[in-house]
Amino acid sequence: MKRSSALPTVWMILVYFFLYLPIVVLVIYSFNASKMVTLWGGWTVEWYGAVLHDHQLISALTLSLKVALSTATASVVLGTLAAFALTRYRRFKGKSLLNFMINIPLVMPTVVIALALLLFFVTVQKTIGFPQKGFLTIFIGHTVMAISYATVVVQSRLKEMDRSIEEAAMDLGARPFQVFMLVTLPSISQALVSAWLLAFSLSIDEVVISAFLSGPGATTLPVVIFSRARLGLNPTINVVGAITVYLVVIAVAISSVLIARRERRRALESAAAYRQEIEFHPGVHAGDTGIVLS
Repeated sequence: MKRSSALPTVWMILVYFFLYLPIVVLVIYSFNASKMVTLWGGWTVEWYGAVLHDHQLISALTLSLKVALSTATASVVLGTLAAFALTRYRRFKGKSLLNFMINIPLVMPTVVIALALLLFFVTVQKTIGFPQKGFLTIFIGHTVMAISYATVVVQSRLKEMDRSIEEAAMDLGARPFQVFMLVTLPSISQALVSAWLLAFSLSIDEVVISAFLSGPGATTLPVVIFSRARLGLNPTINVVGAITVYLVVIAVAISSVLIARRERRRALESAAAYRQEIEFHPGVHAGDTGIVLS
């Protein structure tokens, strides 16, 4: 019995409908003129202006961006070093422990990590008077969580990398540090960008750790939104969510354009290199199954 060709298309539409309908509704209701978010009162943009004058939201957004940028950068740096050690060095003292500690945050409940960090910082603060709950404690907590994800992403790319390139560079006289900076890092640049974006997303979206480690005057945006949502939905919350959607769409569109341009550039460079090879080696012909020497 022949299956209908329309079934996969219908299923795909239903999946996208299920995933993105709430986001579309959120964007539409960000233009709702009514103060009751569940009651439609016409179209307006006044809530967007209200968000610009909401100092608490702006302060929370600024802190969230600072923490996310710092967390993503620190996680990629430390995660790359950890991944390089686990991948390039087969045996060293403490390797199993390092691998175990890297994987713990991936399976540990976030609330347990947050509680452990809170108790640790409270004990340290009572002992030496530092640090106070705020940017530093949130940054450390987010980094503890995100470094594991960054390590896994970079480690998977290092395992797939052709090590003969590094060996060739060392045979030509490059030192290990030069090989790492000039050969290894450029070869895994896409994994580094992916790890950075993943860590940034995890940090900007984290609620539990931020709630445990935030202090007076230092509250991240997700915690503010969660606190306001518990007291009752507010139209400004819809605006914040809609603005986040706009930024994500713009970022994805820009990255898609850049990736497409890069792929076209690579295709043109490959075609130019192939033409030069043909000119310098006329005996090489392109066959139906590949390049065949005549």
